Amino acid sequence: MAKVYERIADELRQSIRAGELLPGDRLPSETRLAAEHGRSVPTIRDALRLLQDEGLIEKQHGRGNFVRRSRTSIFRTNSRHQWEKERVRAPEATRLETGATEHDTGLQIDDLVFQAAYSDGEADPELAEALGVPEGTALVVRTYRTRYAAERAPFNLVTSYLIRSLVEQNPDLLDETKEPWPGGTQNQLYTVGIELDRIEERVTARPPTPEEAEQLDLPPGTSVLLLRKTSFDLDNRVVEMSDVTLPGDRTEMLFTTPLERW
Repeated sequence: MAKVYERIADELRQSIRAGELLPGDRLPSETRLAAEHGRSVPTIRDALRLLQDEGLIEKQHGRGNFVRRSRTSIFRTNSRHQWEKERVRAPEATRLETGATEHDTGLQIDDLVFQAAYSDGEADPELAEALGVPEGTALVVRTYRTRYAAERAPFNLVTSYLIRSLVEQNPDLLDETKEPWPGGTQNQLYTVGIELDRIEERVTARPPTPEEAEQLDLPPGTSVLLLRKTSFDLDNRVVEMSDVTLPGDRTEMLFTTPLERW
């Protein structure tokens, strides 16, 4: 038999799903809910905590409990890489029109707020093995955060690694102020004579760190997807690697593999 707080949570849940309470609406105060249900405030708090854990409501300090607004969903397929490659040699005006984030979300470029930061780094043992370079190799470390202007959390957390010696012949590739770059990383590599042959993506999942949960505005109990993207050139060299942390509550990934005919 359901506990009292579970029954109260179910009533509120049904009101949200029926549209009686809309995204952004403030719920009645805890004392008012307690009076309406004839129960104690601690019981009401247990019910609200259950809905918070489900990601249906969020508590805003000093303001109360609100129906959680749905976040923009991310639909990421492996066809995005060929789509990017086909645009590498397109005129700049064409490349400026849209990018990978717009491709994955359906948003327009003017809907987005973009941040990029570059720093110098060195390959630690793990990165050296992944990139196929000696430990201590100089790297360009790039972090990207892109969000929908109407939301406070970015779509994902991206850290990208370039081998400095491969790209330093073009000083613009060392300059974060040149971001967002029309055509993205594939076009950046093209400016130094690098064509990609293939991209490998490895996906795992785990609970978020406290910092990741805060940055991505995750409901309690939500996992993150970890995607490591490794780009190889025509000589089978690793020329770029990205670690992408994606929110599990609004990310869908589709991988389609063409099969050769008999």
